[in-house]
Amino acid sequence: MIRHTLFFLCMFSRVLTFSQAPADKPFESTSDSAVYFFQKGIQEKATGRKKEALKFFEKAYKADSSNKVIISELAASYLGLRKYNFAKDYFKRLEELGDTSPAVYKHLMELSINLKHNDEAATYANKLRNADPTEKVNFYLGKIRYEQESYGEAVELLTAAINDDAKNAEAYYMIAKSYADMQNYKKSIPYFQKAIELDTMKNYWIYEMALVYYAIHDDKNALKYMLLAGEKGLKKSNEYMENLGIAYLNAGKLEQGVATMEEVLKKRPSDLNILNLVAEAYYNKHKFQLAIDYWDQVLLHDKGNASALYMIGMSYQKKGEKEKGRFLCDKAIEMDPSLASLKQTIKMPGGL
Repeated sequence: MIRHTLFFLCMFSRVLTFSQAPADKPFESTSDSAVYFFQKGIQEKATGRKKEALKFFEKAYKADSSNKVIISELAASYLGLRKYNFAKDYFKRLEELGDTSPAVYKHLMELSINLKHNDEAATYANKLRNADPTEKVNFYLGKIRYEQESYGEAVELLTAAINDDAKNAEAYYMIAKSYADMQNYKKSIPYFQKAIELDTMKNYWIYEMALVYYAIHDDKNALKYMLLAGEKGLKKSNEYMENLGIAYLNAGKLEQGVATMEEVLKKRPSDLNILNLVAEAYYNKHKFQLAIDYWDQVLLHDKGNASALYMIGMSYQKKGEKEKGRFLCDKAIEMDPSLASLKQTIKMPGGL
């Protein structure tokens, strides 16, 4: 056993010596300890032990902080473990040591985008293009401008990115979002449509498109895509369920809308906005007693809510109980005199 161990050490020593000999080899002037730790890191990496590999690469770097092969593996290890700040630092170290390859600049650009270092990302994107003119950086530059909310430049660059790659779904999506954020909703829709055509599993993109249809009062499509987003696996959060309920109500589907809102109320029983929405929906459908029941729930949680009391009064008048209704409306106006103007101009849902 001892003889075998000595033989192994002798062979390992010869490997180190050999690796240092030729002038064009990466370990020409590297210390034995740096090479030892580097090779241990490579062995751990080969077995999938990423954290152990990183420890050895760190030791190798400590022994030799100017060897580009060691630094490359160290940067890649940090990247593989999603330690993006560290990865970026070591890719920058490679650039400092003269590595101006497209691969290094691409890593620096992508890491800068990931870390929201947008100005640096733009710098590295341009360096990447200079290092390799065939690299299609319009998409990255467009993404940077989008993140900076410079929507005009973003649209221009992302349109160029689509010319580079007509199947780039994310480019279409960011153009759609740029127009939507500028409240140019109608112009955003074709880009949303193309984005979800190219990537059918992005349920949140579908949901956002549904909200855009809602913004332009296209209630049919708002409901259609709200439902599709749910079918594609979008989380049924309270926000989603509330918006779905509103979409149902706006599309004239009272029962489905109320049922959806009731699901939200199970979790948020004193949500005054939802209670008001359901009450108003029933009022507009001439189901006045049900409207009264929901506005009563508003008053249960907010006794000073004059608008709810006013609408209860309006509902009673619609039911034919005019005296009772007028009394409640007048009481509401005493609580909030501004309601008198609504009474005069008949601005409440349904009027008188």
